[in-house]
Parts: sequence; C-alpha cells; structure tokens
Amino acid sequence: MPLATSAPGPLPPSMVERMTLILDMFEHRSTRLSLVEICTHSGLPRSTAHRILDQLVKLHWLEHTPSGYCLGRRSLGLGGYDGRHGEIREAAAEHLHELQLRTGLVVHLAALEGADEVFLDKLGGPFARTLESHVGRRSFAHLTTGGRAMLAWLPPEEVEALLGKQLSNPVQGRGWDVPSLHRELNRIRRNRGLSFDRGEYANAMVGRVLPSVAAAVRGPQGPLAAICLCGETNFATMERLAPLVAEAAARTSRALSAEPRGRRQVPAARRGQAVRTGGRPLASSPSRA
Repeated sequence: MPLATSAPGPLPPSMVERMTLILDMFEHRSTRLSLVEICTHSGLPRSTAHRILDQLVKLHWLEHTPSGYCLGRRSLGLGGYDGRHGEIREAAAEHLHELQLRTGLVVHLAALEGADEVFLDKLGGPFARTLESHVGRRSFAHLTTGGRAMLAWLPPEEVEALLGKQLSNPVQGRGWDVPSLHRELNRIRRNRGLSFDRGEYANAMVGRVLPSVAAAVRGPQGPLAAICLCGETNFATMERLAPLVAEAAARTSRALSAEPRGRRQVPAARRGQAVRTGGRPLASSPSRA
C-alpha cells in the first residue's frame, strides 16, 4: 500500500522532542521503518534524521537491520523487563516443557544479540544443573548449535557484519572462518533449518561429548530465537529426535505470529501513514558446539 503524503506539522525545536517524534513511530516491537519513511512522516531533513537515528542506535534505543529500523533492547527493556525476550519465553514455555518430557534431554531457548547467543531458558532436571549454560550466559553465535540455527536465516552480509571480527581472530573463531561458516549455514538451510553438532565444542569446554540439534524460531523479519536439544546420547539418537525440535520451534513461531505484527499506523494528521506489513539430517562441518 503506498504511503500517504499528508504534510507533517511544524518541526519541534529541541533535540529531545525530535528524538521523541521518531521513537513515537515505533508502536510495536515488530515495527520496521526505513530512513525515507521516518523522514517523510516526521518532516525532519534527511541529514538530521540520520544523525538522530545514529545516536539512538548507538545508545540501543533503536536497532538498524537490513529491513529497517526497529526498537532496540533499551526501549524494550524499560521498566526492567525485556519485552521481546519475555514474549519469546512465554510463547515457547509450553513447547519447551513438552520437548523435555518427550526426550528426557536438556532443552535450551536462546536469542541472538549482536554476535552473541544468549540463553533465555533451560529445562532438563538434575543433569541440566551440571551444565554451565545458565540463563543469561553468552557465547559467540558461530560456536553454538542454536547460534548457527539463527545465523542461517540472516542475510550473508549481516552475518559477516556481526561476526567478521571474531571469525578473523583464530582464538575467537575456534576453527571457523567466513567461508566455512557460510558453508555450514547453507547446509542448515538445505536441511530444513536443522543445525547439528556432534559435541566436540562441548567436549572442549566441559569435558563431555554432548551432541545437539537446534532449530530457529522465526518471524516475518528473520530469526527471533532458537530451541536446542542436547544431552549425553549418541548422534544417531539426536538425528532421530530432530523433528521434535523443529516442531517445537515451528509452534513457537506460530504462537508469536498470532499477535498483531507489522508496521504501525502513524497518525496521518502529523506524519502521514506508515505501511502495515506485517530430508535427512546432516551433520555439521566443522562441528563446534
């Protein structure tokens, strides 16, 4: 639907008011707006809007993604609550619990934050307590099964922007570089989004071989989270259980998409109107987490 072209009102005089004018356009956590749309609806000159947006991104009030600007973690975390992560945990809770009961293994829920995978939830009984993957722990996303499951659904250039520095460092890369990571992400996409690992990275970190499989929770704009299953079992068993992980991720995706999504309707009297948009498992190579 084309954007409305009604003229914006007088520009607010102060920087705080101009920042508020921009932030007011982001009504929902899934709202995405381009620089052109923000300039059109706010009436701000392109250079002014770009300068303010750059500061909002640096301070984490907004995020800049390939699909446009969206709310950042500081905006979502006002009042001590990360709204995005809270909604994901709520949508996934039933499916994580069912997956753990059906498999008896450890289930993790994680999200992608920059170059990191951060754990949001963990289930698994007494054995889970022996693992160091506590809620809030971070790891470089390219090293983990869940991290790679999410990276597989990002544009290649965004993957390189997020992880190029780490992948060029032998210590942080841990055997991965840009070409090998892209090959693995291609395998994950061909394998219906299933990310596998034979447990070598876990063995190096905790002294135990823990095969794992993960699938991304996805929204219209890309990966939102990942559900990962791991445990002291053999790789063939993990391959057999992989469809249950994919099912849990798909159900969580549907639960999240059931809420209203897309761009907000910006008040036309002031800014115009914004558009509302709303096989057989393969082992990974090289396997690291």
